Amino acid sequence: MNMFRALLAPLVLIASLGQAQAELIPLRDLSSYLNRLTTAETDFTQVNADGSIATGKLFIKRPGRVRFEYAPPDRSLVLASAGSVAIFDAKSNQPPEQYPLRRTPLNLILAADVDLGRAKMVVGHVEDGTSTRVRAQDPEHPEYGTIDLVFTADPVTLRQWVITDDLGQQTTVILGELRTGGDYPPSLFSIDSEAEKRSN
Repeated sequence: MNMFRALLAPLVLIASLGQAQAELIPLRDLSSYLNRLTTAETDFTQVNADGSIATGKLFIKRPGRVRFEYAPPDRSLVLASAGSVAIFDAKSNQPPEQYPLRRTPLNLILAADVDLGRAKMVVGHVEDGTSTRVRAQDPEHPEYGTIDLVFTADPVTLRQWVITDDLGQQTTVILGELRTGGDYPPSLFSIDSEAEKRSN
């Protein structure tokens, strides 16, 4: 499986959140929430474009850093840091595939200053009865794809994202309960450190 396409690529799969009728959460409130979300970790379930499902653990350290640890039997790893995304294939001894983070929709929520009110960034903002869904893109490079962010209210919480990549491949990442405020060492997100560890 091409892990880059699987991760950075939407399927509409809304987890049942069991909430009452919701109101549309304003973009400014969603931007403020994301900017306050400096660190977080959670379990995740990923639904890939081909219908396959993977699970694992996710770590976020904004700005610009994320770590996807895939559970067995996969054991692959995806890291974003220092402006790059690296895909470590557990079945390969080769160096990781690397891509510029700015060319992926995930960059929109890992940015140092998230401003969903920026012109032409948000191309969809709807409420479906249980959650608010925002579709965002890079205003200067819409060809890079889109990210659909799904939030619930009271308090505002990110529940999942759905990424469509530049080839139209769609992937959904459903988040468990976010545990925020953790302190993660830089090595957790270091592409070079991980590559060196795997080469030994």
